[in-house]
Amino acid sequence: MNYYSLNKQAPNVSFKDAVIKGIAPDKGLYFPESITPLPDSFFEDIQNVSHHEIAFQAIRQFVSDDIPDSVLKDILKDVLDFDFPVVEIEDDLATLELFHGPTMAFKDVGARFMAQCLGYFSLGEKSELSVLVATSGDTGGAVANGFLGVDGVKVVILYPSGKVSDIQERQLTTLGQNITALQVDGTFDDCQKMVKTAFLDEELLATMRLTSANSINVARWLPQLFYFLFAYKAIKSKEKEIVFSIPSGNFGNICAGMVAQCLGMPVKHFVAATNVNDTVPEFMLTGKYNPKPSTATISNAMDVGDPSNFIRVRHIYKDDYEALKENLSSFAFTDEETRNAILHIYDSSGYIADPHGAVGYLGLKKYQEEHPDTYGIFLETAHPVKFLDVVEDTIGKSLDIPPQIEKVMDKEKKSIRIKNYAELKDYLLGGSNS
Repeated sequence: MNYYSLNKQAPNVSFKDAVIKGIAPDKGLYFPESITPLPDSFFEDIQNVSHHEIAFQAIRQFVSDDIPDSVLKDILKDVLDFDFPVVEIEDDLATLELFHGPTMAFKDVGARFMAQCLGYFSLGEKSELSVLVATSGDTGGAVANGFLGVDGVKVVILYPSGKVSDIQERQLTTLGQNITALQVDGTFDDCQKMVKTAFLDEELLATMRLTSANSINVARWLPQLFYFLFAYKAIKSKEKEIVFSIPSGNFGNICAGMVAQCLGMPVKHFVAATNVNDTVPEFMLTGKYNPKPSTATISNAMDVGDPSNFIRVRHIYKDDYEALKENLSSFAFTDEETRNAILHIYDSSGYIADPHGAVGYLGLKKYQEEHPDTYGIFLETAHPVKFLDVVEDTIGKSLDIPPQIEKVMDKEKKSIRIKNYAELKDYLLGGSNS
């Protein structure tokens, strides 16, 4: 299968080239040239199929030209070595926990899958590949962990100074080896803009092999469709129409869910729940896309004012606004509403949600007000301990620190401060900041 740029001004490329390039020369995101639905029998019998086999059948068509089946199965075995439980919280409402991986965030799967793919593609390559990634919180830690020690790959992570939690910062600044963290004086959008600029800098590209590990990269984005298939497997017996509510920042996760739907997964509707960074909720109300500077919130991984993957979402629906509205609702919530939701969930069920999951819960509840005969699943995308101060202050209870987090708490944070793209380029070229 080939991949084409959504700007349609660049040549089609293989999966391997799309992964290594990250973004097309015309600044467009890559998208698979086709999505072939899986047979009905796959979904009819999904409860009897292992997670590894579900993932293999789902992703194979997108990668098989470049990754042999035997290698792909080994990759998936390494990537999917933890659980994805569905936990019922209320009648007809459950959460899908995506935080049981090594960095306790949903991005572990995509980061590890991409790292394994690049490791395979780099076999026999003489020149080093540099992975450049912007993070608003969890991406950095997941990428750092996924790529740690991968031969032939150097990772550079940009994160906004003072706008990630202490634990998130520790996860991306304490590993060393082939991982370097750059602390940016600015917002996530500033970090993301620098990354995109680097991919189009001909002087830079002439001296180094560069790719991205943000969800703009197809190898980071596509594996997220596994989550929705795993959840469907878990609740298929409910025999109700299914709604997924996804806390959304850069919109890669919800877009992957829509790919799962294109593969034939039965789902009634998607809800994109955001914090006050409400570019998409406004679009769904008005039909006008007006990106804006991001605002800092307690659900920081969603502090995105111009979500990169929303163009992929629109593309799936052929930019038909009415068709998109049939399948997607989007609601925005304040920090106060988010804290109240965390407390309500805890008081009513004993379940402890993180701020992002709480936003997903709010979006689901709002949708179910008018669609009560559905079974709703909201995605719990990070362990609440990663937002320790907010969660403990809200529920009045101390949280136990899991071993994945404990191991980074006493390590020294190391990062390099930069202010602008010129300083990033200087670092990448081995200048004064290196």
